[in-house]
Formats: sequence, C-alpha cells, structure tokens
Amino acid sequence: MTSRILIATDGSKLSRKAVKHGIGLARALDAGVVVCHARAPFPTAYYGEPVAIPESALTEYDADTKRMAEKFLAEVAAEATRAGVECKGVHQMDSSPADLIMRTAKREKCDLIVMASHGRRGIARALIGSETNTVLTLSKIPVLVVR
Repeated sequence: MTSRILIATDGSKLSRKAVKHGIGLARALDAGVVVCHARAPFPTAYYGEPVAIPESALTEYDADTKRMAEKFLAEVAAEATRAGVECKGVHQMDSSPADLIMRTAKREKCDLIVMASHGRRGIARALIGSETNTVLTLSKIPVLVVR
C-alpha cells in the first residue's frame, strides 16, 4: 500500500501537472506527500581558463534560489492542505536532480515517486538529458510518470 509519495518538481508548467496528479493520488490513497525540488548550482562556463566568480554573486544566487524554491513549495503545500493531504517540502542545491530525488525518497521513506517527463527525443534529450529516465532506470521504488 502507498502511504508516502514523493512528488518531484522543477516548477515548470508540466511538473505542476505532476504535482496536481500526485496530490490527487495521495488524497485518494490517504497518503502523505513529500515535494522535492532540486536547485541548480550556479551556472559556470569555462572557455579555456577558469573563471573567478565573486563570492557575493554566489551568495546572492543561493539566496535567490532558496527564496524561489520556498515560495513554490509553499504554494504546493497550500494546494495539498486544501486537498486534505499532509505535505512536506524539501529543496536542496544539487547538480543531479535524479540523485536528489532518489536520496530524498529513501530518507523520507516514500514508496512511490511521481514526476513529469518532457518527452524530449533525439538531440534535445542527448544535450539536456532526462532526469526522469535516470530515476526510472535507477529507482528502487515505483515511479509514476505524468505527461
């Protein structure tokens, strides 16, 4: 029986669809949810020589991404509360969202992961990658993909 669902979200329109589906499923199953959001590390580009990034830029970036993640997770928590579903929000900076999702699911004792897939193919998938595919391939618990 499913009692705790991890909902992975990047804040995109498509992932909001997964959030709605995950909350609805949790309500139907009388389960709780853990909403997981991976904050991307500061983007750096190297063109030969390493680039020195001012500490203030890193600090500001970290504060901004935390603020945005907390705002988004608060919106999701409010939606879950309206549906009568217990909700916990988790966000962390991680260069591998798939790894964060699976670590969080294990730590929070989730028995189902709900996430969206953009359905990219070809070169877009090769260049951008697929966090969903990585979770599907490596997860030890069931994964429900919303499209």
